[in-house]
Formats: sequence, structure tokens, C-alpha cells
Amino acid sequence: MKTQFPDDFLWGGALAANQVEGAWREDGKGLSTSDMLPEGIFGQVVERRPGDFSIKDIAIDFYHRYPNDISLFREMGFTCLRVSVAWTRIFPQGDEREPNEAGLAWYDKLFDELARHGIQPLVTLSHYEMPWGLVQNYGGWGNRKLIAFFERYARTVFTRYRSKVKLWLTFNEINMSLHAPLTGVGLQGDCTKGDIYQAIHHQLVASGLAVKACHELIPDARIGNMLLGGLIYPLTCKPEDVFAALQENRRWQFFGDVQCRGHYPGYIKRDFREQGIELQTEPADFDALRHTVDFISFSYYMSGCATADVSQAEKLRGNILDMVPNPHLESSEWGWQIDPIGLRTLLNTLWDRYQKPLFIVENGLGAQDKPDADGQINDDYRIRYINDHLVQVWEAINDGVEVMGYTYWGPIDLISASKAEVAKRYGFIYVDLNQDGSGTLKRSRKKSFYWYRDVINSRGATLKR
Repeated sequence: MKTQFPDDFLWGGALAANQVEGAWREDGKGLSTSDMLPEGIFGQVVERRPGDFSIKDIAIDFYHRYPNDISLFREMGFTCLRVSVAWTRIFPQGDEREPNEAGLAWYDKLFDELARHGIQPLVTLSHYEMPWGLVQNYGGWGNRKLIAFFERYARTVFTRYRSKVKLWLTFNEINMSLHAPLTGVGLQGDCTKGDIYQAIHHQLVASGLAVKACHELIPDARIGNMLLGGLIYPLTCKPEDVFAALQENRRWQFFGDVQCRGHYPGYIKRDFREQGIELQTEPADFDALRHTVDFISFSYYMSGCATADVSQAEKLRGNILDMVPNPHLESSEWGWQIDPIGLRTLLNTLWDRYQKPLFIVENGLGAQDKPDADGQINDDYRIRYINDHLVQVWEAINDGVEVMGYTYWGPIDLISASKAEVAKRYGFIYVDLNQDGSGTLKRSRKKSFYWYRDVINSRGATLKR
């Protein structure tokens, strides 16, 4: 049995523009949906006025401090950093004919800095944000016109960075639109399930066109999708619960089925028929869907359960995805259940289903890290969490699963997506920042920083199995 991870396994971390960059109106950047949700993706839209404040406006000021942060990532031994391009830095309103040169130039500098440190960028085109102008003026992804706007944006960045970026992702956690439609597809107010799936259809078509454009413009690049890996177990072994779990898993696997197989599966067509959902489509849409991704990336934070007993389900529901908690698992401070073996199960499930390379692009533990009397942060709980998950990745690789890499979510403290909290810290690197914006933004290494460095340098040999 292999005792180390493969030589070409990519090690690193993952960031999102709206959670780290700050500089929310600098260099011509337009307003995004993230800017309009200062309390996080499950908060309310707030009209931005001069002088108001959101912690995301400054975030951790990665926009100005990226050289130092990248140097710290290199010190840990990163070979890959997942980042996103803020669409509003390139097309501030989303529908412009010509891109914003200042925005393009900044990402040139970012990618050049990564190259100087031997770190390969993995770039997400749309990570939980889109131009607010496209929501206000077009109604978000419910409008077919957004397909062309996104394709223009994708072709612009592919052309600009074709020599600098060889790994791309289309939409971050694309299945999250079912839970947060404003963040995912730009739909405001009371939207029906039919409205959401119509917007999702447009987004899936746009994803297919982005894959096509990437293959045309950067033949030596690879482009993947990105799923929220919401693994569901049956709450009991009752056949009804087993089938309920199958149905719940299909709600997120549907997105992978379309992006990997190039067509709508029969089970979703039945679901649409039974719910009276009729998508407005054009023949060219299905040609676009046939441009399938080269690999599958996903986030994994927790698993959950499903049951056919409605009264039981309502009684037990918890966490952001409303999954029924597993009575056999412990939970984090934020109620996210910790299930390392679930990651091995998910890797095997996706490999068996698609036979495409897999990339774990988000996995991590948010906690209220507190410096001790000496100013040190001994985050052994984070070390234990990552260790146990990486051991299961190693097991999956030995199962025969092709795993491209692992980018830990939040290698440096950032602003959480769900509630825009600073207190929910993920990083190996501590950032001196408080919710009111006070703090020096000074970076300091946590205990996990040195631990992860040793794991990478040993290709996993230092993991406790």
C-alpha cells in the first residue's frame, strides 16, 4: 500500500475574492451581490450608501497585502492556491462591451506573484458573487441574456491569462443556488422552485460555454465544475429512509450529472413533471451542455442524514443545509457535523459515478481561535480535524480514486460567507481583525501552520493514521 501521497498531488489552500480582497470600490470595481449582503449570504440586501461599513469592504486587505500572504503560503510549501476572480473587477456592471483594464492588471500581478513562488493558481470564475447591475437591470440568471454576458467575461479572462492559469473552475458550489438563490443565481424576493431551476438552467448552459471557450483558447488547460459535497446518509436502515437519502443526494448530484455527462438525467425530468416545472430552453442550450468538464472539484465540510418520517425530519433539522443531524457524530462550534470517513465515502461515490479526476478544493474547520498569554494559537483541534480528513483522502487514493489535490479552505483567516463573521476563523495564519474593522491586520502563524508545512513536505508521511 502506498504510504505517501502521489508526487504530482497538489497541496495548498483556497480563498474567495469577496472574503479576502477588500478594496471593494478600488480601481473601478463595481458592486457585487456580495457587497449588497453585508451580513452574509443568508442576510438581507442592504442598499449601500456613502459612509456605511461592512467588514467585507476591507476583509483582510489581500488586495494590498497579497505578496506577503503568498510568501507565507510558499513557506508552508503550497504548490497550488485556489482563488477567484471578482467578475465586477473585470466588468463592473456585468454588461459592458469592454473590460476594466485596472481589474485585469491586478490579477496579472497576483498570478505573477504566485508564479514567482512556484504556486499554481486554480481560478474560479464565479465564487458567490456576480455584478449587482445584472441583478438590478436584468433580474439575475433568470434572464437568458446573462449567458452571453458570462461567456464574454470568461473568454476575456481566458484570453488574458492563458499563459498564467492552467486550472479553472466555473461556478463555486453551483448547487447552493437551491438554498441561497440570490447569492447563487441573483434571484430576489419570493421566487418559485421553477424560477430557480430556470436560472440554474441558464447557468449550466453558461458553464458549458465556458468549458468550450477554455478548450478553444487554452488547449493545455483543464477546467472543472465545483459542487458542494452534501453527502447524505439514511437516518435508519428502513427502505423508506434509504430511498429518501437517494433522493436528497440526487438534488446536488444533478449538477454534476449535467456538467459531467452533458444532459439532464431522467430523475430530474420526472421531478420537473411532477412539480409542474417547464423550463424555457433553446436547441443550442443542449449543444452547450455537451461540453463537459475535465475534472470535478468539490467542497466537503459535513455530512447529514435523511428520513422519510416528516415529523422526525422537522424535529431534527440543523445546520445551513437543513440536513438531519447524525446522532453518531460530533459537531463544530457552528453545528457542522465532523465526519472524516464521509470524505472517503464521497470520493469513492463521485469516482464510481463519473470516472473523472477529483479535486478537494474546500475542507476546513472554523473555530474561535484565541491567542494564549504568549500570543500563540495552539489550534490542536484544527490539526486533528485536517489530519483525520487527509487520512481518509489517502485511503481513497489507495482505493483507486484519482485525486488531483487538496486546497484547505481559508489558509489565512478570512470573512465567513454565511454570516460575514470574523470570529469564525479557519486559517493557519491568524489575522488581527475584529468585527467592527478594528485591528492591525497583522499576520501571525498558528501551530497548524507548522503542522501543515510538515505534512506537505513529507507528502503526508507525518499524518497520524
